[in-house]
Amino acid sequence: MRQLRHMAKRRKKTAEEVDVILIGAGIMSATLGTLINELHPRASIEIFERLDEVAAESSDAWNNAGTGHSALCELNYTPQRPDGSVDISKAIKIAEAFEISKEFWSYLVANGLVDRPESFIRSVPHMSFVFGKANVSFLRKRYETMQEHHLFQGMEYTEDHEELKQWIPLVMDGRNADEELAATKIDIGTDVNFGALTRSLFHHLGRKSNVKLRLAHEVRDIERLPNGRWQVKVKNLTTDKKRTVSAKFVFIGAGGGSLLLLEKSGIPEAKGFGGFPVSGQWLKCTNPEIIAKHHAKVYGKAAVGSPPMSVPHLDTRVIDGKMALLFGPYAGFSTKFLKNGSWLDLPASIKFNNIRPMLAAGMDNIPLTKYLINQVRQSPDDRLAALKEYVPTARKEDWELEVAGQRVQVIKKDEKQGGILEFGTEVVSSADGSIAALLGASPGASTSVSIMIDLLARCFPERAKTAQYLSKLHEMIPSYGRSLAADEQLCKETRERSAEVLKLAGTLESV
Repeated sequence: MRQLRHMAKRRKKTAEEVDVILIGAGIMSATLGTLINELHPRASIEIFERLDEVAAESSDAWNNAGTGHSALCELNYTPQRPDGSVDISKAIKIAEAFEISKEFWSYLVANGLVDRPESFIRSVPHMSFVFGKANVSFLRKRYETMQEHHLFQGMEYTEDHEELKQWIPLVMDGRNADEELAATKIDIGTDVNFGALTRSLFHHLGRKSNVKLRLAHEVRDIERLPNGRWQVKVKNLTTDKKRTVSAKFVFIGAGGGSLLLLEKSGIPEAKGFGGFPVSGQWLKCTNPEIIAKHHAKVYGKAAVGSPPMSVPHLDTRVIDGKMALLFGPYAGFSTKFLKNGSWLDLPASIKFNNIRPMLAAGMDNIPLTKYLINQVRQSPDDRLAALKEYVPTARKEDWELEVAGQRVQVIKKDEKQGGILEFGTEVVSSADGSIAALLGASPGASTSVSIMIDLLARCFPERAKTAQYLSKLHEMIPSYGRSLAADEQLCKETRERSAEVLKLAGTLESV
């Protein structure tokens, strides 16, 4: 009997328990971990990442466009209605969410949690550019609608070739004088290096005694314990040793790998979700003279019948303090859910409860399948031809192919259609809020702060109402609880404060 009591005490002493487990070391886990640490400084946090470095998947600078997605230039966020008018409701929501991200980043910089804002964010004009009579008409209507809202004040519009040559000389060089063109430009756009930001956040968290970052640690299973805690089984990929850790709360922020881990949890809320993986590639300019001619993020319009992910754009980037220029994306198909994933990811994700939604979504998205097949079959000359629509003078020798990140679009069950393919982000959480996962892709990184604040309110509703919690949240995000979309003066003050702290005026020229 005494021996049994001794064994029980020893098990209790050696049991590994923490308050929070974060799976994946990308921008989502970095944001959530930082928020939790600021709001609840004594909470113990353990972070598991299967790779040997942080921000190596979708958050890496070369694996995303780096656009501070604020709906200033992305035409797929402003669809045209059947009557010809333009719906900007989604653009308003995204623009507001990005302002909240900048507020939080300003707090990080002002309080020394992140050094040198120019290491991760810089001012880069955002532009929309179209050609053809119908597209010009659409862009004009979009501009007329958007300029009426204060979130988009400062946006300019032109169809004049001479003015366009001033805005985007590289794009205009070699064009016919009679070509119908139009563009909008707004100077408050940004280029964000989410990889650099993620590394800075984890560097700060790594200095905390109650936060542990475990690299090269792969989560193999997630199981609910009788006491309500979540048991996570982890393998150290360097030593092959296995560990079991339990937590009150688990967040799955593993990018494309989130779906497989969410399915392992067995929560009812996860049933019916599937994933459709899409790979990506860029053409990266290698000629410094050409890179120097372009200072903007120029987004075009997807071809008729093409998915939102196919929107072409020519992007000025600032990566590790150096100017870069990318064009794309060129999509492709892979059964991997992560860039460093397994070819078995897609088949492993298919379960009895999501077969119907996945088949239904597949049947409804045959054009997407055809698009991806055509993208996979593209030759270097085909990719160059697509580039020449935006850079008429482009030469093959000045550009090289760069593999971008892997994305998994969300498929979810739908009563009417059986299953639908979503192109945004989706937060899935258990009824008691003890486990949550983020599925999907763009504009996730840019709106990560709003997403994580909403997640905390959903998973910890009582704690999120306390005076201490709200006071700290207001310190980090002064506009919290008020609408930047509805309050023009608040929006103006918030933007001015963020621009000053983040040094967003004139930073591009200092590279």
